[in-house]
Amino acid sequence: MLKKIIAVGLLLSNFVFGQVTTEKKDINPFKKGSVMAFWGWNHAKYSKSDIHFKGDGYDFQLNDVVANDRQTKFSWGKYFNPGSITIPQVNYRITYFAKDNLGITLAMDHMKYVMSQNQTVDFKGNISDPKYAGMVSNGTVDLRGEDFLTFEHTDGLNYINIGAQKYHNVLDKKNIDVFVSYGGGIGALLPKSNVRLMGNERSDRFHLAGFGTDIRAAVSVVAVKHIVLQAEGKLGYINLPDIKTTLNNKPDKASQDFVYAQFNFGIGYTFNTKKYN
Repeated sequence: MLKKIIAVGLLLSNFVFGQVTTEKKDINPFKKGSVMAFWGWNHAKYSKSDIHFKGDGYDFQLNDVVANDRQTKFSWGKYFNPGSITIPQVNYRITYFAKDNLGITLAMDHMKYVMSQNQTVDFKGNISDPKYAGMVSNGTVDLRGEDFLTFEHTDGLNYINIGAQKYHNVLDKKNIDVFVSYGGGIGALLPKSNVRLMGNERSDRFHLAGFGTDIRAAVSVVAVKHIVLQAEGKLGYINLPDIKTTLNNKPDKASQDFVYAQFNFGIGYTFNTKKYN
């Protein structure tokens, strides 16, 4: 009789512990095979950059050029209207979980890079046009008048990237989960550069101009079954060797590289996830 009781007890314990294990697997919102769609907004800071311009009648470099992003003033119409939601600085991405808590991400970071006009920068090189050569004084050029140069990537500094993130669960409750993640990415830059240089007709077009890479870390809060709120920080490097500076097909171009820091916040939704039984 005692042997039968022990045997039944073992069977029940195996069943109970087996159920617990299965349930634990089912509640993971980032399990293998899941997909997360994400939309967010970003704010970026850029390092100073040396910008080299080369074309017919000029070959020069502007050193330590200061630039900033350009935040769109908040309004419900601009940030949430489907016809204008790409005007602000946005991030959008699709993440596929190849393994539990390991996401592979295809993304686009739509940043904005605007050279500050309120600066005088060091000049090195030559200009054949006497009008613009005369704007150089003692090895510097004053950019405040906008006659010499306006320089922006405002539609935008588009970083199309693929990356990977590892997620770790730090809080597991019935109605909420909190994950921290870290990873990195690499990709191409397809800016729409808005440039007006020394009286040339303004160039404003998309062009594959270079490459970038980044490291990233984030905190993700998963609530109401599938909704993900995420705050992320990035540090990255961008190299643009082929920026178009004139409207026609002349060989004129600019080149630059810089590092950046980005903070973004947004909302996502997970699919193919059994968070609750």
